[in-house]
Parts: sequence; structure tokens; C-alpha cells
Amino acid sequence: MKPTNLAFLTTSAFLSMCFTTSALADVDYHIDINQPIHHLAQVSVSFPKTESAQLIVNLPVWRTGRYQVLPVADGVRLFEATDSKGKVLPWQRTASGEWTISLAQPTAVKVSYQLHANELGDRLRHIDESHAYLDACGVFMYSPEFRQQPITVDMKVPKGWKSFSGMDKGRSSHSFKAANYDVLADSPIETGINQSFSFAADGREYEVVFWGEGNYDTEQIVTDLRKISGQASMIWDDYPFERYVYMVHATSGARGATEHLNSTVIQLPRFNFREREDYLRFISTASHEFIHTWNVKSYRPQGLVPYDYQSENMTNLLWVAEGSTSYFQNQLLLRAGVITAKEFFDDLSLRIVLNEHNPGRDTQSVAEASLGQWSSTWGDYAINHSVNIYSEGYLASMALDFSVIQDSELAHSYRDVHKALYQHFKIPMGYNVADVQNILTTLTGKDYQPWWQKFVNQPFSLEFDTLLAQAGLVTTYGDKPKTQVNTGIGLSGLHGDLVLATVAKNSPAWKAGLTAGDELLAVNDLKVTADAFAKRFDDFKPGDKVKLTVFSNDRLKEVSMVLGEQPKGELSIQALESVTAEQKAFFKAWLGIDWPFDADGEWIKTDDEA
Repeated sequence: MKPTNLAFLTTSAFLSMCFTTSALADVDYHIDINQPIHHLAQVSVSFPKTESAQLIVNLPVWRTGRYQVLPVADGVRLFEATDSKGKVLPWQRTASGEWTISLAQPTAVKVSYQLHANELGDRLRHIDESHAYLDACGVFMYSPEFRQQPITVDMKVPKGWKSFSGMDKGRSSHSFKAANYDVLADSPIETGINQSFSFAADGREYEVVFWGEGNYDTEQIVTDLRKISGQASMIWDDYPFERYVYMVHATSGARGATEHLNSTVIQLPRFNFREREDYLRFISTASHEFIHTWNVKSYRPQGLVPYDYQSENMTNLLWVAEGSTSYFQNQLLLRAGVITAKEFFDDLSLRIVLNEHNPGRDTQSVAEASLGQWSSTWGDYAINHSVNIYSEGYLASMALDFSVIQDSELAHSYRDVHKALYQHFKIPMGYNVADVQNILTTLTGKDYQPWWQKFVNQPFSLEFDTLLAQAGLVTTYGDKPKTQVNTGIGLSGLHGDLVLATVAKNSPAWKAGLTAGDELLAVNDLKVTADAFAKRFDDFKPGDKVKLTVFSNDRLKEVSMVLGEQPKGELSIQALESVTAEQKAFFKAWLGIDWPFDADGEWIKTDDEA
């Protein structure tokens, strides 16, 4: 069954509480992209007849996939409401994303407004002469009274444009229909001048739509997306969709991606596709968003079910929703043969290094980070006192995976946890901490509350070599590891200046009394430049004392700093010198591939690499 009939059904109690209409009638949307050069469109929404004394209409204050309140309604002007006879109705603005319309008698209501759409990087709405990307959360108002009513969307677009969405097609090539507003809100539309491709994988239909010129290889991307799309059985036993759309934006700077019910949008600067490092970033993002079709869009924590579009949706399990998706994304690519084992472990090595250089891991737990995501910011304080639901959520998922594999004697893995969540907690249900712990106990026969307390409810630091040794692996900086100077200073990187963007907690710079916002002028009385910053400290060795001259709060001051030490070179993950059959079996249970090293501990090359 398609997700439009399955994923967003609500209980009868919820329906009776929220809706006053007795029969389902369509809510009709129309958007006329009439001034694309100025990012403008005209939107109208026709609501069925209501018996209420007032009709509340809302524009969400956030969009699905981004856990942050946004100034969405600032793009709305010239709001107007009329009754079934075209008579203008009185209204007032009652909240940031809310308009309350007064009704003297039962009537259908038509709402119209001008929409400004120039938030491409937010993946919320964007209109220009070449396309329109329309996420309903930033484009189409809804009424709570008619939230469960069927939806039709008709568009008037410039000549030559082609329109795509995960929604079902409507009465024309620029028309779509959905079971209700929740499906509309999670099924963005890409319309414009674009390239499109289609393929089938494991009994499902897929479309790939490219907007924007760039150095991407459509043949390679479509080939790899087909490989990815056939790997869902790595975790789950069926699909929540019949058709899926990959939307790719080659942009002038925007980057990122967002998952949706039956599609995803992936953005990358237009010339950031060709180099292998850039391509891996793109294809791993595609994998991440595809996995989200199950993890978040088909099952998600109770705090996110049903979506409250007008307020924060709080949960302490966002690290499972996002971090676990990050954890699985490269495993899916590895099994599909899109990346090599070495590329998989190069990525894991980088994640380990970033974690070990993250001062915030000693302060915040992944549960607290999940609850704080709605108010999270970036910058010096966040780095020093916070963790990330994606990166640290990945590592918490990895630790949990290893624990499940060990405790179940290789019979189960963390993949089975997500299979069970999909089987037993499909939306409109939502899962909580106890539900996850019960699944873990079922799979392993052990109580996971102590593990949860240690790795989820309080800050954690992993012993990576101890963990990886179970799979026959070890981290290394080479046969003869070297060290280099560590200052703890991070520069802003803007305009070639030497303003300190971050000062790592408990680092040499921190202990010397430096703080973010200070401007570095000289080292040992000699001027230093941004371009020569790193080389200047290469003149010293760990333990040396240097004098720094800085502007701090516009005052000149000098501080003394004892330089710290950190490993030099890149961390890598290698095979242990002696690996047992049990360790190789653990490795196979973990990643589902054969041991990738030869007898000398060298990577076995694939056919493509040979």
C-alpha cells in the first residue's frame, strides 16, 4: 500500500477531536508562478464549507527535516479571505504563522496571498526564471479543521517547464494530488528547466531530476542511485512507497539535503561533483536521505508524531532519527559496491578524529543534544559544550551496534532494532526509550538500561581501539607516528583576518586566557598573517612557550601560551597484526561483507580498483 494511504492515518479519537466536517471534501491549492524573476508567485487555497464561526489557517513555523523554528510567514503578503460568493471576509493575524478568519454563516472559504520564495539553501522555497522548488511547509497554508482532507495542487508555470513530485499526478502535467496535508507537507515539488531519468529497482519505480548546470555525471549518479535503491533489504523487509524521486540541485553555493515521505532534495555547489571526495559526499548524502524514508518518515519518536507544524516537536531520541541514519548511510553504500571498504574506513577514521577533538563530548549527552536541537546554534560555545545528533549520534549507534552483536553472539545487530521499529511502530504510532530498550532486550536477552544510562543519558567517550578490536581492527597514525604543535585556535577564515572563531576548551589557547573574538597580531613580537598562521607555529615544538600579542575587546594585550601536542598526519584504520576467525566473523556480522584484507594486512582491491 502506498504511504499516502498508510503513513499518515490518524486514530478515530484524534479525528473526532480535531475535525468538525462530516465528509471528506478536497482542499484545492493553486499557485501561479507569475513573477519568477522577482521570486514571486500568487497562491490560493479553497477550503470546503465549514459550520464554524471562524476558520483558522496556518503556515508552518518550521519545515519537516529541519528541527528549527524559521521566519516562514515573512514571505507572505497581500493576504485575503473570501466566502463562497466572493465576499471579502474579516480576518486578523493571531500568531506568527496563523490567520483567524471570522465567519457570519456556514460557507466555503478561499484564501489568497502573495508568496516570496528565495530560500534555496533552507530547502524551503525558491523561485527564479529557471525553476521553482516548493516545500509545502513554506508555500501552502492549511487549516487544522481540514488537515485530513484530500488535497489537489494545480500550478501555472512558465512555458517549457516540467514538474516532478513524489505525490501522485493530478489532472495535468503540472498538477498533483495527496491524501491529506501531511502528505503534501512532506512531498515537495520541483518544477522548471531540468533533466530527468527513471529506473526500477527491487520492484519500485524511481525518478532522478537534475536542476542547474554543473560538473556532475548523470550516468554515474543514476547508476549508483539504482544500486543504493536496491539495498533496502539490508535492514527492512518491505518498502513504504511505490515511487520515489531524487531531486538534485547544482547551485551557486547552497549545500545540504532534506528527506521527505517519497523523495529527497540534495544540494551541492555546481562544480563540486567531479572529484572523488566531492562525489562521495554527494552519494553518501543521497544514501542518508534514502534511509530516512524508513527512519523518520515511516517510524519516528513519539515527540514527532503527529507533526505539530506550529511549534517545536520535542524528543530525546533525535540521535536515533538522525545519528543512526548517518551510521547506516555508508554501510548501505558499501554493500551496494558504490564505495570500497577503504573508503568506508577512511570516513570512519575522520569521524573518530573529529570526536576526539570535540571538547563538547565531555559536557553534553546525545539525549540532551536531541532535546536541545531546536535551540541549537553554531560557534565557540556550541563546540566547547555540545555534541551533534548526527556525528555523536553515529558513534552512539556504532557502540550500540557492537554491543548488540556481542550480546546476541552475532545473531543480531543494530539493523534488527530498526527492522523491529519499522514493523511495530509505523506512523501513526511513535516509539519511546522504553520501546527501544525492550527491543534490545528481546534481541539479546539483556537489560539495556545500564548501557543507556552510560552512553545516552550522560556524556560518553569511546575507547575506539577496544571497540574495533572486536572486529579485528586498530587505529594508527603509521609505523612511526609523529606529533605536532596544538594551539586550540580556530580562525574565522574570513577576509584573511586572524580573528579567533573558536578556542577549544582546556587547550593551550584556552589556558592562556584567549577567547573567541580576539584578534591575533603577533607571535614572539613578529607579525603573523592568516596565510602563514599554521606555518608560523611549525617553527616551534610541543612544550615551547610563546608570547602572543592580541586585540581583546579592542584593547592590546600580551599573553604567554605553552604549546600543546597532537598527532601528526592522518589517522587510518588497519587490520590487527593477528586476526582470529572469531574477529572476522564479528566483522561480517557488523558490516555484512567479507574480510577486506589480505594475509599481509593490505586492502584487497575490488574488480573496479584492480
